[in-house]
Amino acid sequence: MRSEEEIIKEIVELLEEKVAPAVSQHGGNIAFISYSNGDLMLELQGACSGCAGSDITLKHGVEHMIKHYVPEVTNIIAEDGFSTVDPFYSDPFDFHDPMMGDVDDTPNQ
Repeated sequence: MRSEEEIIKEIVELLEEKVAPAVSQHGGNIAFISYSNGDLMLELQGACSGCAGSDITLKHGVEHMIKHYVPEVTNIIAEDGFSTVDPFYSDPFDFHDPMMGDVDDTPNQ
């Protein structure tokens, strides 16, 4: 039986080596908060915080991987952290130049 210290070390290594590279491609991060008696607490940061897809990423990706490598983890809880990243899609063709003010781009009739 492993100590909580050994379990935490493995969880942190998994987050840094396997999870961080994947979620950072989308501007996010998933950070370790705590582990106790099978319960793992994580924080969703950056673009992961408030993202509708973060539940899917967490449940179908991160949770399966962590439980596979660290069978002592029985429950994973994730909290949204503070983020300055807008988790909503923005149209790259909807250009607004603040120096120009509001521009009426409707076609002339």
